[in-house]
Amino acid sequence: MSRLPRRTAAAVLGVAAAFLLAACGQSAATNTGNAADGGGRNPDELVFSAVPSENAQSLQQSFQPVINLLEKETGKKIKFQPATDYAAVIEAQRSGKVDIANYGPLSYVLAKNSGVKATPIAAGITTKGETPGYKSYGITKAGSPIKSIADFKGKKICFVDPASTSGYLYPKAALLQAGIDPVKDITPVMTGGHDASVLAVNSGQCDAGFAEDVMVDKILIDKGQLKQGDLNTVWKSDIIAGSPVAVDDDLSADLKAKISDVFQNKANVDYLTANGFCSTACKAVDDAGDWGYAKVDDAFYAGVRKVCATTKDKQCTAA
Repeated sequence: MSRLPRRTAAAVLGVAAAFLLAACGQSAATNTGNAADGGGRNPDELVFSAVPSENAQSLQQSFQPVINLLEKETGKKIKFQPATDYAAVIEAQRSGKVDIANYGPLSYVLAKNSGVKATPIAAGITTKGETPGYKSYGITKAGSPIKSIADFKGKKICFVDPASTSGYLYPKAALLQAGIDPVKDITPVMTGGHDASVLAVNSGQCDAGFAEDVMVDKILIDKGQLKQGDLNTVWKSDIIAGSPVAVDDDLSADLKAKISDVFQNKANVDYLTANGFCSTACKAVDDAGDWGYAKVDDAFYAGVRKVCATTKDKQCTAA
């Protein structure tokens, strides 16, 4: 696995952001192009950034049909920029280096808290017509004596990333509700990815851990890296608002409307397949295995803000 381990959002912000900004080259904010509608940026090139759910090497390949669709519908060149962590995406969009960003729910809230001027337009969905959302799982290896989250006390626990909603924030709230101090009562391990957290539990590197539901129930099983019955799910969170795609507010209204239309109405496996954006039938629109996207707005993330208020976690204001 080529993933680099993620550290706290605050600690990596400077280094990770510098890496991403250097990779992006010219600032999107300075690439003005022609503002045909009389207001806002209308650059010739748009930068689209995302953080991998699993293997960074396959990230652009996963998004390529959507990238091609964006180019066709907007008439712009789309430069895809993978990032090592959410802190890099936040800083890049805040400084005008990224026009379209694929966030996690918490990292989107962090971005807004830190002054990023961007609007969520859509969030990934696994099935057509569903509400964007997923759950965090608390998992143990089959046969473990740990039967509930209350049994996590005193154990080595795998998390994903301090800026991860399902891999850290919601689990922290659950631990607190179970009377467990997430710092003093367990040995926390940040693995850097949902896949890494699951596999670390399965291999015995951690006594228990947390990850998003689809990684446990589908993705790693489909890849042959996990078998049904290898793990037990001993805790499930409430529904978490789905990961949003946010568009820079500085873009022209016409361009933002075109991008929104792509994600809300066309970036799905049915449309992409029917219109020849995949060599065979499209299987997903991203590396998380989503069918497509559904429209969302800022209010949709009130639940994440509520959990932040409950946990008073420093990561909720780290960026």
